[in-house]
Amino acid sequence: MPKILNVRNLEKTYSSGSTKLTVLHNINFDIEEGETFAIVGPSGSGKTTLLGICAGLDRPDTGTVQLCGTYIGTLSEDERAVLRNRNVGFVFQDFQLLPTLTALENVAVPLELQGSKNAIQISKELLEKVGLEDRFHHYPSQLSGGEQQRVAVARAFSNKPSILFADEPTGNLDTETGGRVIDLLFNLNKESGTTLVIVTHDLELAQKAQRTLRLKGGRIVEKSEILF
Repeated sequence: MPKILNVRNLEKTYSSGSTKLTVLHNINFDIEEGETFAIVGPSGSGKTTLLGICAGLDRPDTGTVQLCGTYIGTLSEDERAVLRNRNVGFVFQDFQLLPTLTALENVAVPLELQGSKNAIQISKELLEKVGLEDRFHHYPSQLSGGEQQRVAVARAFSNKPSILFADEPTGNLDTETGGRVIDLLFNLNKESGTTLVIVTHDLELAQKAQRTLRLKGGRIVEKSEILF
């Protein structure tokens, strides 16, 4: 299978005054097109930093990231933004919906940025798929946490991404609501053939993925494979 993400010899260090903290040490892994992949580890293990670098939101100090066939380390900020808009979807722990836009408008934003003439119709269909056909015109403040995350999931799939990064997608939800959101995420992922990368400290959630990578102290301590 072709590799959609290739990470080699990744290192990341942050400086605070005279103190330096290396948060990622010699990270190497690949992700194949269409697979589900979980990055797990305790708080402070470097999971979110690694996701940000893989998605082109941040840069490593050393090492390379090849995303969707492109080495992103040499791209400008604008070039990386174009790559993300075309190929990448995001789901965050804190939803990151625009408060002044309705659910429908939030989902339509990535499509409109791409110049889609059918942005509203596609957004309605996606919101229907996540069970929010009666919430089109509600603002985030009028929605529950679970409903906001379902809007975020619909938005993440709106540009038909090649790869979707989910950072602690159930972190702000109760167990039952979080379970429903995860089922939705995996079902939409299977339907669309998107590659799904989930960052989580939840081992039960990680076990739903085909493969897992475990971090501790910024180092890979285990790579496992679950065959279905």
